[in-house]
Amino acid sequence: MELEDLKALIELLKDTDITELQVEKEGTRVKIKREKILTSIEMPLQKPSVIHTKTTDIPEEEETQRLITITSPIVGTFYRAPSPDANPFVEIGSKVSKGQVLCIVEAMKLMNEIESETDGIIVKILVENGQPVEYGEPLFLIEPL
Repeated sequence: MELEDLKALIELLKDTDITELQVEKEGTRVKIKREKILTSIEMPLQKPSVIHTKTTDIPEEEETQRLITITSPIVGTFYRAPSPDANPFVEIGSKVSKGQVLCIVEAMKLMNEIESETDGIIVKILVENGQPVEYGEPLFLIEPL
């Protein structure tokens, strides 16, 4: 196989989605492999949500200090229910126990159950269903019991 033949094969791959090609000609075997680089990722725009919570006489800063924040341990997609037609795991005002599943974060087609770290009551749900989440992003605020 000549150098010109190799150049022609490489040129052929540039304009296609093919990432790997193996050719054998006259006893010579050539394998060409390229990595596909993502130049941008398109994400659907999410409308900001309004989350209503109960009102109390305690100043907001003081209230926030005693609440426990449940954060995402991984990057992925947040789901409030085990399937699209199922009821959510929890709602605002739901009483939860330590170890109870609060949501699912899907990462690389793996469904990761996120559990409560304490007994308490769900005060706020900070993420919309189907929204992408980052590592450490707050998901829930729980008032401990």
